[in-house]
Amino acid sequence: MHQIKEVLLSEAQIQQKVMELAGQISREYEGKDPVFVGVLKGVVMFFGDFVKRVTVPCQIDFMWISSYQGSTTTGNMCVRKDVSADLKGRHVVILEDIFDTGNSLEFTYKHLLSKEPASLKICTLLDKPERRNPAVTVKPDYTGFVIPNEFVVGYGLDFNEHYRNLPFVGILKPEAYQ
Repeated sequence: MHQIKEVLLSEAQIQQKVMELAGQISREYEGKDPVFVGVLKGVVMFFGDFVKRVTVPCQIDFMWISSYQGSTTTGNMCVRKDVSADLKGRHVVILEDIFDTGNSLEFTYKHLLSKEPASLKICTLLDKPERRNPAVTVKPDYTGFVIPNEFVVGYGLDFNEHYRNLPFVGILKPEAYQ
């Protein structure tokens, strides 16, 4: 914890928001048998907490997209693991940990759209609009928290694969990643 400048979102705040998002999406997808697609690795904690609170029958799947090297996005998207479910004609919700530049989320959205789902929406726990690439056209349909332009870790978010296990979202001290 000595590298955390401050706790941005407490475990209690996160759990309350996850419950709200799962409730809203459950109501909207009643009778639709949605597929929730988590974008690995950062989404793992959010995804697990979210699907435990979903009240409608659903299917889960994962994708692994990589674009970061350290604290900087390279801009080059790489599909390390694709979904295994057939999404054609299904109602799909992408679950994402953070909507930052938007490059990887737009890539994921277009990739899944090519699989011809009946509908495709995005749910992100964190939204960092100050970092958005102006060329990105996708936007989340469901957002947990809008956060400032700080390097955050915890609750699945990492710096060089560390800090994911923190139960809160914290701002990493600049000296930890510079």
